[in-house]
This record gives sequence, C-alpha cells and structure tokens, in this order.
Amino acid sequence: MPITVLVINPGSTSTKIAVYEDGDELFSENVNHSAEEIAAFACIADQHEFREHHIRAALDRRGFGVERLSAVVGRGGMLRPIPSGVYAVDARMREELLSGRYGEHASNLGALIADDFGKEVGIPAYIADPVIVDELDDVARVAGNRHFTRKSIFHALNQKAVSRRWCRENGRSYETATLVVAHMGGGVTVGLHKDGRVVDVNNGLNGEGPFSPERSGTLPAGDLVKLCFSGAYEEREVLKMVSGKGGMVSLMGTNDMRAVEEGWRIGDPEASLYFRAFIYQVGKAIGALAAAAHRPLEAIILTGGVAHSKPVVEGIREMVGFMAPLVVYPGEGELEALALAGTRALKGECEVLEY
Repeated sequence: MPITVLVINPGSTSTKIAVYEDGDELFSENVNHSAEEIAAFACIADQHEFREHHIRAALDRRGFGVERLSAVVGRGGMLRPIPSGVYAVDARMREELLSGRYGEHASNLGALIADDFGKEVGIPAYIADPVIVDELDDVARVAGNRHFTRKSIFHALNQKAVSRRWCRENGRSYETATLVVAHMGGGVTVGLHKDGRVVDVNNGLNGEGPFSPERSGTLPAGDLVKLCFSGAYEEREVLKMVSGKGGMVSLMGTNDMRAVEEGWRIGDPEASLYFRAFIYQVGKAIGALAAAAHRPLEAIILTGGVAHSKPVVEGIREMVGFMAPLVVYPGEGELEALALAGTRALKGECEVLEY
C-alpha cells in the first residue's frame, strides 16, 4: 500500500497544502486569503473552519478523496518549548492552540485542521519541528538581566530539514555534525547545529538577531524603552514595529527583497545601504555562531526565499566563506519536510513523541 500524506502549512494570508505519495509530490496548492477575509476574525483560532473549508475545496477541485490518506501532518504552532521531533496531535495540544496560551500565529491552525482530517478518516495526525523547538545550551539562554531569558523561536522545520539533507548528501550523521544554518525569509534566524541539536539561535519572532524584510531584529534597548514610554505608541503598535512592520518594511516601505535588490542594482543610495546592511548583519550572526561552536564548522547553509538572491549569497560568502564551505538550498521546503516527517513516522523510522 502506498503511503499518502496530506501536509498543511497555514500562513498569515495563505494556506499551503500538498499531497505526497511514497515521498513524491502528487500536487500542491497555495490558497490565498484576502486581508479583508482574515480581518473578519477576532483571533487566529476563529479562522479554523474557514481555513479547513478552503482546504477541502482545494482537494475537491483535484478530485482527491481523503479516504486515500495514510496520515496528515500540520505545521506546528506556538506551543510550550519542546525538543525537535514528530509529535502526535492530542487533546492537550489542541486546547493550548485553541486558547493561544503560548501565542497566536497562523501555524497554530495546522495541528487543529490535521486532527480534524485524522479523526474523520481514522488516521494519525502529526506535527513536526514547530517554531518553538528548544534545544538551547543553558549558557545560550542567559540574558544580561535576571528579568529576561533568551528564548528559542526559529524556522526549526526548514533548518532541521536542510541540515539533514546536507548530511545525507555528504555521508555525515546529523547527530555528530557541526553546521550553521541561516534561514532568510520574512524573518531571519541563524542557528548553530551541533551534534543533532540547535544549541544556539536567535529569536526570529520577537526581536533578536539580523533584521529581515518584515522584522526589526535586535534594536538599541535604551532607545526602545524610551519609545515605549514616550506616549506616542500603544503596545500593539510597538510589537508591530518589531515584527510585521519592521526591517525593510520600515526602512524601505516594502517586504519584497527583490525590489530592494533592484534599487541596489541601479545604484539607489538608500536601497544600497540597507541591502548591504542586511547582508552584513546575517554574515555577522553567522560569524558569532562559528565562534560559539568551539570547533571548526563543516558547512554554512543558506536557505529561505532570500537565498534565491545571488548578490545576497555572494555578499555573505565574501564575509564568511573562509570559515567553512557555503552551501545554498534556496526556498523554504517546508511542505516536503512535513511530508518526509509523516512518512518517516509511518515507516517507524523515527519515534512519534507525545506532547
């Protein structure tokens, strides 16, 4: 019997789905949602039935019957910190995602919708490597004030997937490899993968590390405090400055790195400065983690949508190429990574963990 897996990856304004059979993609679709449609819902959890309806309509258009499925894998959302792996969706996970206990994000819907399909067909529903995967070394958690602790929120799914891919292609074991991975998308996270764990990584959601198309990254703390107490902004506005309206959105009025790159290409002074600053900050973050590894890196991996940009890749190579070979796996690859996780779980090639 073939292993057929439906994967579900909800984003802020779209829901990406795909069906894989024995590891090969049968089809994929990106269902877009207008800003007006999304604005009609008070919270992420309220979008549950709306998103599921669109997924079912997309499957119907393809003439695909859900009875063919062997498993469903949803993008993991904002949960309590957990180690990397494949997790079965259970009642506790559903309750925490519905309540938004650990934060609201569109990815919260992945597990909920996967579980609905799973119960309907009588098949397993999983999540894999959610954004809150936490494998930090204790020393990496320390912030410079007892009121704060550094948190692990990053592109765990794609970072883990490209790391394992590099290891397969180079005859290495992920459990003994030493890699730095920079995911460059709407947010940027740079992680140190050491002996099968991401022992240090910037919090790419709540303000840490390089700035990105939509996020401010690390900001001058004193100036941020003064802005917060200036009376000019509400809390939600400041949080939006950090994530959503920060980075290139704030600096250049766009989250499209291709537009910024074009400005750099034609010599626009402002675009050139910010384009070079983006490369500089990513390269600097890679260099910091190279020092934190305490041993030579085997590879530096660039991934995410911005890794399609040759000038970005070459700019980073000029900065850090002397440290280790630079490898580029452009794009996010998240649907394939989810499908692979579900297939491995069904084959018994990995342990299915309990949340």
